[in-house]
Amino acid sequence: MKMKIRRTYKVCCLIAVAIAAIQVACKKYDQTYSTEDSEWLSGGAQTVYDQNSSSFSHVFPTLAEGLERVHEIGDIQFEATFVSAPAPTNPGRGPLFNNVSCASCHIGDGRGKVPGTGDTSVLMLFRISIPGENEHGGPNPVPGFGDQVQNRSTVGVAKEADVNIAYNEQTFYFDDGTAYKLRFPAYTLNNAYTSFPGNAMLSPRVAAPVFGLGLLEAVSDADILSRVDENDANGDGISGKANYVWNAVKSTTTLGRFGWKANQPSLLQQVAAAYNGDIGVTTSVFPKESSYGQPQYDGRGDDPELTDSLLYAVEFYVKTLAVPVRRNAADDAVKQGKQLFIQSGCASCHMPDLHTAVNVTFPAVSNQLIHPYTDLLLHDMGADLADNRPDFKATGTEWRTAPLWGIGLTQKVNGHNNFLHDGRARSLLEATMWHGGEAEASRNKVKAMSAADRNALVKFLESL
Repeated sequence: MKMKIRRTYKVCCLIAVAIAAIQVACKKYDQTYSTEDSEWLSGGAQTVYDQNSSSFSHVFPTLAEGLERVHEIGDIQFEATFVSAPAPTNPGRGPLFNNVSCASCHIGDGRGKVPGTGDTSVLMLFRISIPGENEHGGPNPVPGFGDQVQNRSTVGVAKEADVNIAYNEQTFYFDDGTAYKLRFPAYTLNNAYTSFPGNAMLSPRVAAPVFGLGLLEAVSDADILSRVDENDANGDGISGKANYVWNAVKSTTTLGRFGWKANQPSLLQQVAAAYNGDIGVTTSVFPKESSYGQPQYDGRGDDPELTDSLLYAVEFYVKTLAVPVRRNAADDAVKQGKQLFIQSGCASCHMPDLHTAVNVTFPAVSNQLIHPYTDLLLHDMGADLADNRPDFKATGTEWRTAPLWGIGLTQKVNGHNNFLHDGRARSLLEATMWHGGEAEASRNKVKAMSAADRNALVKFLESL
């Protein structure tokens, strides 16, 4: 079992910047705070200087020594393989599940890989629902299947179904005549253990990176909501909409900020929901098996299969994963690409800068200038990217702005360049050309760029 050990990085100027950032962490909130080198420090003081396959897997560099042990315990549990009960170690998997551990989907704490043509899903999952809402205003579960297709099961239990993927590749052209290709996915549910309703909605989701999430959680609700412009009052074509979701811990509706549709309000709930839906492991947050009410339910009524101490350790592990430093930020082509990114309007949603709020109880995330390139809000991305499945306040065409920090290291960490919520894009440029809806004008500006400008834009994205 690997353990993440803090590395000593002999980069004196960057260490000095990090120390300066720590010094302001507990001071009065200052929205204008920045340093000469802050653009390199994507995660503020919680930036690490690793640009290799382990880039996403480092503990916060300023975390107190005693808390590093909690991070390590969470790391071990994040990678732990669950088995079906009874068992002496990590029992409780299933009876229905999608994978056997957190790390099996979030490989290297990064992005899941989309299955190949004709394959069934392993590193992605499928949300499902029927028209209407559940008792908390969220998606309405499919009778006999719940809200997620679980394509694996314990011995002697029927899995729910498989989902197969096929692609139809089409050719398009930039304004200069250069061709590019986009592949349109089609999903087919088969081998269902019982009849699947014809009106059920299916939404694919690949596993998203988990580093830097503690910093995003530390951004205040007020800061996120200050950017909401649901009716486009400023006329820039960009709305920005908040999702309000059921908070199972607080038993009330609160702001959503995590997940592809911003349908999770906190890291604790996101972790607990993943254990429950993806691995079939119960917690105090979600004490019922995902198979409850279905023929596969084992009827045991077990106590939570993951203790609170381990649940909170995994939450803390995810909360304290650092962000990799920028690369080549001073390169002329990268600088040009950033200006093109801004001029094209991409930064209207993928906002470069956010500030975390003052947090006297956890100084590691307090008052940090970070560069995640997201506004954490929902935006209409157009018909081509639509899953046509509402998720609380998110419509079938709306998605949360995905953070871009670390995106240029995807190939090194995860061995692929599959992007977007379902991994259909095979490069950063393909992902850009899929943008529609509110982002259509920005996409068209990219479409009109020269080849040199497109290359500069990609170099900028690869530097993040």
